[in-house]
Amino acid sequence: MRIGVARDGSARKSEGVNLHDWIDELSDVLDLEDVEVDEGLLADLTKLAANNVERMAAPVTAYLLGFAAATHEADPDKVEQLAARAQVLAENWDRPADAPDPDDVTDPIPDDRTVDHTGEVYEDDRADELADVLVEEEV
Repeated sequence: MRIGVARDGSARKSEGVNLHDWIDELSDVLDLEDVEVDEGLLADLTKLAANNVERMAAPVTAYLLGFAAATHEADPDKVEQLAARAQVLAENWDRPADAPDPDDVTDPIPDDRTVDHTGEVYEDDRADELADVLVEEEV
């Protein structure tokens, strides 16, 4: 799903609105109550992520920090600790944008087109576990 956000430069900055007003109004729209936002912390962290990783890392970093804060039901001190972890990662980021993911497996895939797999059965223990869970839910 794509959200309809103005990308043609039609977004405008209003002289009468500041960041605190935006946070308050956005919190209302998103049904959030008692939201504390450390704008300085977010600005510093997202700038660091954009400069050391890539530009799109900034909003993604802010989003994931917020998600982590919500997941851990974090108070402002915990948010600072989470942000510090992200900061260390961003400060030490040295992987170029076009570098391969180190977790990607680059092992060659054998060509087994000539192998007859007729009658072979794929067994997956997870499938059995899932079936057990579904049976339990029906009970």
